[in-house]
Amino acid sequence: MILFIEYPKCSTCQKAKKWLEEHQVEFEDRHIVEQNPTEAELTEWVARPGMELKRFFNTSGLKYKELGLKDKLPTMSDAEKIALLATDGMLVKRPVIVTENRILTGFKEKEWEEVLL
Repeated sequence: MILFIEYPKCSTCQKAKKWLEEHQVEFEDRHIVEQNPTEAELTEWVARPGMELKRFFNTSGLKYKELGLKDKLPTMSDAEKIALLATDGMLVKRPVIVTENRILTGFKEKEWEEVLL
């Protein structure tokens, strides 16, 4: 089963969810603020081939900017970054798709087609 992690008020998440439904992709829906990815989940996802920790950060988000993470992240360890991401779903780039083999962050239709169809 595909896990779709979203923030329902996010227009990109709404567009992505509509895309999934139009392409009849079955998924389990999860609200990123109510059920934020855990440290264990993030650690496992980052360990997958081709995944970079920086792809999980919502660099355009208000929380990211409020915390001054652009300047702080370069000096933080991966463990510290994962712990930080696990504290607040608004720090995580969304939507997130988790399949058995891949993790997708953000909505890029071409990438989603390649992985999900």
